Amino acid sequence: MADPARTVLADLETIRGDLEDLYQDLHRHPELGLREHRTAGKVADALRDGGYDVTEGVGGTGVIGVLRNGDGPVVMARADMDALPVRERTGLPYASTVTATDHRGSEQPVMHACGHDVHVTCLIGCAQLLAGRRDAWQGTFVALFQPSEENGDGADAMIEDGLTAKSPRPEVVLAQHVLPYPAGYVGTRPGSFLSAADSLRITVHGRGAHGSMPQAAVDPVVMAAMIVLRLQTIVSRELAATIPAVVTVGSIHAGSGPNVIPDRAVIELNVRTYDDTTRTQVLDAIERIVHAECQASHAPRAPEVERISSFPPTVNDEEPTRRVADAFAAYFGDDAHTVELQTASEDMSGIPRAFGAPFTYWAIGGIDPGRYAEAARKGTVAQDIPVNHSAAFAPVIQPTLDTGVSTLTVAALAWLGS
Repeated sequence: MADPARTVLADLETIRGDLEDLYQDLHRHPELGLREHRTAGKVADALRDGGYDVTEGVGGTGVIGVLRNGDGPVVMARADMDALPVRERTGLPYASTVTATDHRGSEQPVMHACGHDVHVTCLIGCAQLLAGRRDAWQGTFVALFQPSEENGDGADAMIEDGLTAKSPRPEVVLAQHVLPYPAGYVGTRPGSFLSAADSLRITVHGRGAHGSMPQAAVDPVVMAAMIVLRLQTIVSRELAATIPAVVTVGSIHAGSGPNVIPDRAVIELNVRTYDDTTRTQVLDAIERIVHAECQASHAPRAPEVERISSFPPTVNDEEPTRRVADAFAAYFGDDAHTVELQTASEDMSGIPRAFGAPFTYWAIGGIDPGRYAEAARKGTVAQDIPVNHSAAFAPVIQPTLDTGVSTLTVAALAWLGS
């Protein structure tokens, strides 16, 4: 299984410089979800140069490249393309200075703070290497570049735009993410890997009054405060200690002055769970607590609980994960690991689900190994190592790119090269 991979990856040295240039270019020019026009154009050009049949504009800005190389399995590899509304503070010579108008109409700085520029570059590298060494494998390779992962709507947009009719049905779907581990690290995990994520907006209604006359009011600020405190008991008192979950209140808005009791308060929160049973239990508990606190406060109107975004859990299928883990162990040796359960979320699992195909999703590291080792020695990894979505998150170019190209290639050839 390792021989085809070593044959194909022998050409990595010849494209390394171009991939590094591509990565820096993508990092300098980030684009928000469903606006990845420049990125998608570069992807489409690179795929066509490799002899791929290319379909553009899938789900808005998604790109599909298909390379048929005789009879054999169909393997799909997916990369996400979008960036985040974050002002970059890495100090890199190729740092982003881009700004863009967000969906609310406000101007925002934009940065590849999650590493999607790494993902795009690595999949382009894998696609080019497979195109250049067709004698080492057989079957069909599908390179899929997805928009708007950060908003949680990019996979659905591609599916609704006819993805399953525009691409061959894969036997397996592969994906990866760069995370704050040492560059060169490769981590697989069978079963639950990434959490489901649900973001809620809760509006509680009171009765406004003068700040000096609280007896004439139903105070929504107090209601919101009681709800926030009670929500903390869901994980600590309603779930077993062995069941992981997170409930985070990220935003509270109420009132316009210190001596005015407002007539409503808005709470926004985020929930992370790993299975449908826990997800339902936590969301039901939130609904119950919100209604009970409003009733206890004699609110004049029932609260409104809206789900404003939702990501499915990422649960790796056992067989393809085992096959990829075995291939990684053979190729990467001691750099291949079992990665911990992650509280981040993804929407990619909708793509294999639409095809009725199994999938596996793994992690690669992107932090300078020396820097990570020093932080680990001091016990300050949490404080000293920037994580995804941080303004300081910037994977080192190498060996991050070499590792990401290699993982995709080795994984794809676990089917195409066998």
